[in-house]
Amino acid sequence: MSYSKNKYKTWILIVFLCLMIFNDCKNSISDHNVVFPSDHWEFVSPADVNLDSVILDSLANLLGGRGCILRSGYMVKTWGDQAEKSDWMSSVKPIFSTLLFFAIEEGKINGVHQKIYELGWDLKPKDREMEFYHLANMTSGYARPEKPGEAWAYNDYAIQLYHMSLFDKVFREKPIHVLLHPKRLGVLQFEDNISFRKDKPRIYASVRDFARIAYFWLRKGNWKHEQLLPVTYFEKYMKPQTPKTLPHTQRAETDDYLNIGSFGGDSDHFTKYGAGIYGFNWWFNSTGRLHPGQLTWPDVTNDVIMSIGARGNNTVIIPDLDLILVNARGNWGRLEAGDPENTYNKYIRFLIKAVTDDDK
Repeated sequence: MSYSKNKYKTWILIVFLCLMIFNDCKNSISDHNVVFPSDHWEFVSPADVNLDSVILDSLANLLGGRGCILRSGYMVKTWGDQAEKSDWMSSVKPIFSTLLFFAIEEGKINGVHQKIYELGWDLKPKDREMEFYHLANMTSGYARPEKPGEAWAYNDYAIQLYHMSLFDKVFREKPIHVLLHPKRLGVLQFEDNISFRKDKPRIYASVRDFARIAYFWLRKGNWKHEQLLPVTYFEKYMKPQTPKTLPHTQRAETDDYLNIGSFGGDSDHFTKYGAGIYGFNWWFNSTGRLHPGQLTWPDVTNDVIMSIGARGNNTVIIPDLDLILVNARGNWGRLEAGDPENTYNKYIRFLIKAVTDDDK
C-alpha cells in the first residue's frame, strides 16, 4: 500500500513538472535558429529569403522617404539615409504600451486595469474608473464627454495623460532612462542612439533603429533568445481591444481640466476608425463598426499589424511571413479602412506580392 502511494505521488510530481516545463515553453519563443542583429543588421539579398527584389525596388520608389525591409531577422532592402534620425510621431505610441508591460512585470503597477486615479491625478468623478487599459485603447474619455470605455476617440490629450502617468507617476524617471534601461529596450543595442524631443516624449530614431523596436514586437518580447517580456502580453494584447459596436465620441469641445496639454493633436482627430481594429496603440487588419463587411486592408492577410504616425512614419509587421517594413516620411496618404483603393491597402498588398515562397 505504501509503495502504491509513493508511486502515485511520483506520478503527480512528474505531471506537475511537465506542466511547468510546458508553461515555460509557451511563455517563451526562444528559438536558436532565429537571427538577431548585433551592432549592425546583417544584410542578405532579397532572393536569399524568397523575396522579389524588383517588387521591393518599386515599392521603395512608391513610398519614398527613408525605409527598410526585413525578413527573418535579415535586412534585405534599404532606401534613404539609414542613420538619419527624425520624429516618429504617433508610431511611438505602442512603445508606451510596451513600457506599461515592463511596469507590470517589475511590480510598479498591478496590471493593465490599474486605475489612473490611484496614481494621484485629480480626476473628475466621471473619469475615476479610468484605467491604463482605456488610455492604451483610446477609450479613456479624458477631455471628452463620455465615461471611460463608453466611446472611441483618437485622443492626443489622453495620450499625454498616458505617457505622463507612466514616466512621471510610475517610473518617475526621464523617458530616455526608462526606455534605455538595460533590462528594458536598452538590450536592443540601438546603432544610432535614440533620443526624445525635449517638449514631448516622441522618439527621434533612425529607420534601422526603429526597425529593432518593430523586430522586438515581431519576436513577441524576445531578444537574442532572452524573453524580456512574457509572450502572453503579445498574444493577449496585440489584437483589437475596441468592440466593433463602440460608438464614436460626441461632438464636444476638448475639456483638458488637468491642464496637461496634448501629445500633438486634438482630443478627437486623425480618424473616425478604431472600433474593432485598434488595441494598445496598434492598428489591426480586422472588420470594424464602419466597415463590417471588409477588413481594414481588404486585399492582404488578416495578421497584418501597423503602427501609424503622421507624415508617413509607419511600420508594417506581418508575423506569418516574418516580414517588417519601416518607413519614415513616406507617401502613405490617409487611412481609409475597408477601402481596396486606399494607398495603405495597395502598399501592403505590394509588399506581400514580393514574397516568392509558399508562405503567403
